[in-house]
Amino acid sequence: IPAGYFIPIMNLQEFSTAYTEEFEELDFVTTNDIYLFDKNVIPQGSKLKGYIEKKNEPIIGTNASMTVFINKMYLPDGFEIPIKAYISTPNNNKIGGELTAPKTWNKIPHYQRWTMFRAMGVLQCVPGDQRKMGEHITISSGANFKMVLVAPINMTHIVIN
Repeated sequence: IPAGYFIPIMNLQEFSTAYTEEFEELDFVTTNDIYLFDKNVIPQGSKLKGYIEKKNEPIIGTNASMTVFINKMYLPDGFEIPIKAYISTPNNNKIGGELTAPKTWNKIPHYQRWTMFRAMGVLQCVPGDQRKMGEHITISSGANFKMVLVAPINMTHIVIN
């Protein structure tokens, strides 16, 4: 299975930046059958093991973030296959890390061009220079993700029903 392939998965346990430590084992399961040509190479329900590779605590202005690495796949018959994959997100495979809401708002007069000669305008609220404290990220059990392969999987074993 080539690198860069997306596989839909679901997590089986809740994990968070608040109480889950780095390198603590996490459990996932595949939600679809993955076919290569006409062979079902990864059956639905295959178990995956991974861990939080990097965790960032929340700071002022930024929420907590983490990257989850998946390193083992167990087929339904118990055969183990080593893999290299990350949970895919638009933020470079980092879950969380968003900018927090503004702590202060400033009122600034906003003049429109046609009212400039009469000096009429409105007060517009814009974000101030301070941000709120970031929050921890918690992923509940049963959340759906997409796993992206970093290295190809050499399938030496398939399950035949």
